[in-house]
Amino acid sequence: MAAPALVGRLGAMNRVTRFIRHHQRVRHAVYQTEANIRRSVIRSASLLVGFACLHVLAMMWLEGMGAWQATWLTMTTLTTVGYGDYSAESQAGQIATAVLMFICGITLMTFLISDYVDFRIARRERIRTGHWDWNMADHILIINSPKYNREAYFLRMIAQIRESGEYHDTPIQLLNDDFPEGLPDSLRQLGVVHITGLASRPDDLTRAGVERASHIVVLARDEYSADSDSYTFDVAYRLYKLGLGPKTIIECVEDDNRERLRGLQIKTVLRPIRSYPEIIVRAMVAPGVELVIEDMFTHADDHPVRYPVWLEGERWADVVNAVVQANLGTALAYVTKDGEVITHPDGDHHVHAQSLIILVHTEKSPTIRDVQRAIEVHFNIHAAKLD
Repeated sequence: MAAPALVGRLGAMNRVTRFIRHHQRVRHAVYQTEANIRRSVIRSASLLVGFACLHVLAMMWLEGMGAWQATWLTMTTLTTVGYGDYSAESQAGQIATAVLMFICGITLMTFLISDYVDFRIARRERIRTGHWDWNMADHILIINSPKYNREAYFLRMIAQIRESGEYHDTPIQLLNDDFPEGLPDSLRQLGVVHITGLASRPDDLTRAGVERASHIVVLARDEYSADSDSYTFDVAYRLYKLGLGPKTIIECVEDDNRERLRGLQIKTVLRPIRSYPEIIVRAMVAPGVELVIEDMFTHADDHPVRYPVWLEGERWADVVNAVVQANLGTALAYVTKDGEVITHPDGDHHVHAQSLIILVHTEKSPTIRDVQRAIEVHFNIHAAKLD
């Protein structure tokens, strides 16, 4: 009889061991999402509470304890503290306490701790890979990323945003599918988070909190391909339907597509200038300034030109007036006789220069002689008035 009994006990232990190993395999194979981990925690906690309640009832029935004494004994047994002030005296009560300790105090508590660790790991992984819902508000949302040199571009752009006093602490979130393994440390250190997804998917836009964003920037996916404007237009239309056009800045590769985008009430439409991401920051901080900067880069309407003009101590304000009154453009800076470029000097600053840098209109750029004559005429008139 002893041998069959031993075999039976060994068989029962093997079944318990197989159950635990199967549970562990299931945990690692299936419990990868937050919802699954939450269900596992609820299931393990429910079993733990159920066994604890059964033990309380068993102590009240088998040991004749009061409700509080039975609960206290159950809690000290589960936590393996064992103060010894209460204990089971009957064999049945001792068996019930031993079962509670091994099934709940060791097995289920281990599962609960493991579930918590799994939850923390899953949360960290979801954050790292861009699948965490940040539930942001009043943030800057940047949709898409450049095709080339993404990290360097974002570093410069976000550094410029941070240098602006108005947006020094504003949350910044990226929405794209170009960082599946997580953002580089250099970007995370600037306080940037990201959502892995596409703006063409309504669910991803919702996760990015697009309706709560203070600014929305849509970058061209390929700054050298007009095909990217098709995707940009799709995103712009979705933002238009949400009534978000007035706070959206969009990059457009082909000039012919600009009017279509402006028809969607987009606030600002820019050419993608990857060497100067600050232009987008200017569009946020001082709307309108970006158009002046864009003209300088593209040679489209206005562009700066250097003109050789010899100046010997004239006031900068008078020099600017001479150029403006002659309808030649706007003086931006001058070049000293040593070759140093001085930008935006004070109006009372006396200029000793060999050249002027003037912002002129592309279609009617003045000649060198036009500029020299304007300076001469202006100061001759000014000298005559003084006489």
